[in-house]
Amino acid sequence: MRLATWNVNGLRARIDYIDHWLKDRQPDVVGLQELKTPDDVFPHDHFKALGYEALVHGQKSWNGVAILAKLPMTLKQQGLQEQADFGARLITAEITTPKGNAFDFTTVYCPNGKTLEHADFARKLDWYKSLTRYWQQSASTKHLLCGDFNIVPQALDGWRGEAGDDSIFYTKAERQHLQDLVEEGLTDLFRHRYPDAQEFSWWDYRGGAFHRKHGLRIDFLLATDPLLETTKEVIIDRDYRRKIEDLTPSDHAPVFADLDI
Repeated sequence: MRLATWNVNGLRARIDYIDHWLKDRQPDVVGLQELKTPDDVFPHDHFKALGYEALVHGQKSWNGVAILAKLPMTLKQQGLQEQADFGARLITAEITTPKGNAFDFTTVYCPNGKTLEHADFARKLDWYKSLTRYWQQSASTKHLLCGDFNIVPQALDGWRGEAGDDSIFYTKAERQHLQDLVEEGLTDLFRHRYPDAQEFSWWDYRGGAFHRKHGLRIDFLLATDPLLETTKEVIIDRDYRRKIEDLTPSDHAPVFADLDI
């Protein structure tokens, strides 16, 4: 089974590009972030024609998350109750596999924080506290949490290396909040499989960052042990950060994992 995460940076602007990827990679479940699309105009019929049902927590112009699945799913949570005023940033579904197994799938679009001096930075840290509390209350032992986390976990995950320390995404406070979350029984599937690899999932559109390899790894698949144990491969799909014909990609690459569940 193929589980994926992707910050698409505008669903409607990227829909033909997304179609290309779905047909090529054939994921079973996908967490999408930064839809910038309200619920009432989400293209359910479009994705249904490709074999996917969708659960959506959308918002006009900003934020927004969704889960696409070829499998039966049931909505369990829409948004962080304590953080509703910070936008549509979380959705959870229970997924049933062809083997009859069930697991929970959560996708998140974590706040950016903007700058260390901006009020949104403190709100970002508070949002992470709420996410960790939500996770502590989750009763599922089989749970995958994926999305755009807007934190560089360690020097290896950013092109600036240790030179990035104490700047936005790289601060000790942000990293500690991410670590607090991970310590609630989660494992970073990519880093677990490739402990020494330097690969990135986001590159700025400006300054030729993609071609200069000036990126960050901020998009993760985090899993509880029963899912970790079934993981066969984890891929940061760089090919889908490139322009395809006349289609412009998101500034994020998809990330997917193949699991035997």
